[in-house]
Amino acid sequence: TGGSSGIGAAVARALRRKGWDCVLVARGEERLRPLAEELSAEWELCDVGDRDAVERTAAAVVERHPAISLLVNNAGIPGRGSFLRSTPERIEEVARTNYLGGVWCLRAFLPALEAAAPSDLVNIVSVAGTVTAGAGGPYTASKHAQLAFSRSVAAELKPRGVRVHTILPGFVETEGFPQRTRFGPRLSTLVVEPGLVAERVLAAVDRNRGEV
Repeated sequence: TGGSSGIGAAVARALRRKGWDCVLVARGEERLRPLAEELSAEWELCDVGDRDAVERTAAAVVERHPAISLLVNNAGIPGRGSFLRSTPERIEEVARTNYLGGVWCLRAFLPALEAAAPSDLVNIVSVAGTVTAGAGGPYTASKHAQLAFSRSVAAELKPRGVRVHTILPGFVETEGFPQRTRFGPRLSTLVVEPGLVAERVLAAVDRNRGEV
């Protein structure tokens, strides 16, 4: 999910290089379709924060692919601003996309993951899930929830043959989260490219690493 750009696109490219068949999911067709054509991948439009839309998308995908070996929950949106200054609508949108989107996707695709077991679930979280910041309260709260969800289902899914991998990137330069302009030349070295995160994702799956 979030497969049209940034970390999602980098993971899709890395998987295709390894010979995986991919279904890319994102909200907008403008960037999703060209990438899918580039990678000879399938694609579906879906807002993961909309539970009904997730269930419809999963049904369409599972009809074509009853067994799915890997689900990457990557969709995410920024949520800068404090709890007191952000609009209620924005706080809800961040929680729906960053946290609940992964919950709905896992529930919807679980039968296909079980059919392919041993299979893998990757949750792209953030180091923001381990620290707090007043200026980004709604975002960090959504990532705390996402990390707790990931840790919780790791135990729940183990007997079902689904391994869970939690990826906790720091500052990553993407279209949705431009970072380099926020830092001076010295601190810009803390910012990494999406390709590095994709490498860590594949390594986590290959080596069965829980949290990276």
